[in-house]
Amino acid sequence: MTPLDKKANEFFSGLVVRKDLVKTVKGNAIVPSYVLEYLLGQYCATSDEESIKSGIESVKEILGRHYVHRNESGLIKSVIREKGRHKVIDKISAALNDKKDVYEASFANLGINKVLVDPDTVKKHPKMLVSGVWSIVDLEYEYFEDKSLSPWIINQLKPIQLSYFDYDNYIEARKKFTTDEWIDLLVQSIGFNPEKLDKRRKLLQLVRLIPFCERNYNLIELGPKGTGKSHIFSDFSPHGILISGGEVSVPKLFVNNSSGKIGLVGYWDCVAFDEFAGRKKNVKKDLVDIMKNYMANKTFSRGVETIGAEASMVFVGNTKHPLDYMLKHTDLFDELPENYYDSAFLDRIHFYLPGWEVDIIRGEMFSKGYGFVVDYLAEILRFLRNHDFSDRYYDFFSLNSDISTRDKDAVNKTFSGMMKILFPHGGANEKEIEDILYFAVEGRKRVKEQLYKIDSTYPHVSFEYKNILSKKTVSVKTREEIEYKDCLEEKFSDENEKEDEKIFSDASLSFDTKIINNTSENFEPKENHLKIEEFETGITYDKLFGPYFQNSKRIVITDPYIRIFFQIRNFMEFIETIIKFKPKGIETEVHLITIGDEFRKEQQEEFFAKIQENTALAKILFTWEFDLSQIIHARHITTDDGWKILLDRGLDIFQNYEMNDSFNLENRIQGFRKCKQTEITFLRV
Repeated sequence: MTPLDKKANEFFSGLVVRKDLVKTVKGNAIVPSYVLEYLLGQYCATSDEESIKSGIESVKEILGRHYVHRNESGLIKSVIREKGRHKVIDKISAALNDKKDVYEASFANLGINKVLVDPDTVKKHPKMLVSGVWSIVDLEYEYFEDKSLSPWIINQLKPIQLSYFDYDNYIEARKKFTTDEWIDLLVQSIGFNPEKLDKRRKLLQLVRLIPFCERNYNLIELGPKGTGKSHIFSDFSPHGILISGGEVSVPKLFVNNSSGKIGLVGYWDCVAFDEFAGRKKNVKKDLVDIMKNYMANKTFSRGVETIGAEASMVFVGNTKHPLDYMLKHTDLFDELPENYYDSAFLDRIHFYLPGWEVDIIRGEMFSKGYGFVVDYLAEILRFLRNHDFSDRYYDFFSLNSDISTRDKDAVNKTFSGMMKILFPHGGANEKEIEDILYFAVEGRKRVKEQLYKIDSTYPHVSFEYKNILSKKTVSVKTREEIEYKDCLEEKFSDENEKEDEKIFSDASLSFDTKIINNTSENFEPKENHLKIEEFETGITYDKLFGPYFQNSKRIVITDPYIRIFFQIRNFMEFIETIIKFKPKGIETEVHLITIGDEFRKEQQEEFFAKIQENTALAKILFTWEFDLSQIIHARHITTDDGWKILLDRGLDIFQNYEMNDSFNLENRIQGFRKCKQTEITFLRV
């Protein structure tokens, strides 16, 4: 186990489970993760390997004997008839038979219906009346001569969800973890390996939890296929429901006027619409109108009565076009159905989760470590709906008075939700609070920027906040403002120019916009400090270093790790940058100080000789030397015209990519490569 796994087992004993076990026990059972983890939590919530092996066998046996597969329903019915009684795991829904004044249950997989169910059971678990509840049911069979009576009898019904949790213990245990440890534990809890995600991408994953802990929270996520947008809302919590296809009727969602039956928003903490995008989808305008009122006022009206509800609304869907195309030619809501492409509806969205920043799910991204039994975490989040953390930044920061009440509410709800998830115990320092506030403002600003494009009557808003103590004002930028400045409309360009000095907080990305987006023709080199985040794209040697070599006649690179092939190839690409930017017609000296490879020094020198021979054609005088001390620590670049560039990790800033694939864009264009986390400082000496 990792240190985090050990710590999780120490302070949350019996409440964490190894996440890879879900796949081990699932087999071909089409059942939500929280059902499987409920069983794993009963038998495998331990770090003892023998107990885990024994527990897995127990869970497999339970699923094998009691889970109802649709194609085996006849066999299970026979077992119940022959034995007289048998426990089944199935999704149970109930309906009122008003002619007989009784509640009747239906079993989704077993395929039986009109089974009498006790009214008290329905009162305890009202979600049975909406779309069903996964349960363990002790079912009996008794044949009656009266054909109107069902032979199936529910002896006992137990919904599969946690019956008790100790919130105070949760808070005390949280205090034992650092912020980074806690974030990683939560990421493992939702099934992902935190080592494969940078901090920003971890936070984007955790935003998906806010609808479960914040009442009436409106979230949208649009992005490429395969990023796991619907996973959280289908498998994570028994308090959320995912509507496949994104289409639903007014009676089903809100209230049926004929029967008076309350719809989904009255029973679920989170209602998510899958496959929400699609311009050609037929969505009735009356549904959108009622939804607009509900999302703004937490109430809806059908007939004479106004009804309130707490369900959060989530909209997830796929985009057809890449981000740069949408920014330049359309907008980030362009894929929505026509009736949802309504500025009044979109203005109710609290946070736009940029799905294009979420990695496509790959096998190695799934966690093998320990995380909370999801039902336990789901109950904690549900309990936190009773709390409000939106004022936790008031002692340090204040939002710009330009920001409207609706915008502030959106920012506050996102901030409150993230604080509940990360700091339920309090204890966040000023920097951590600022990172979350910046993140919350960014998500709302992304919505508002698109509204400017869709409806020109919306006033411009300066999304800024002020540090109360230092009086410093911070202007918030979305990630795409930094990376895709050239794609934005001209009406934003003046504002962007004023913000060239802005550097992202750690919750986002720290680098100077001019260096990344501009070329030597309009960029004057200056002292600066850049921070590039893990897995970031769009970074090239040309944009980072090129402008600093425009007047250099001698450049010295000190980097101990120019040894093996990919490192030497990086160095060759670095020299290509020098060739592009160096004074024309002038011979430029490039000198490398590195360390000889202990095992393949001859090959290393052979590569250097080839570089020397070929770059001479471009008036590059390349030389190298091996530092005999073998202990170079600092990595830097110096130029004869007074620049010193400190390299946190040398020229090795790119993640591994397929170098042998000639058709791979990462191979051919640096800007498509994912970066490693690194920092670079430019000094005038």
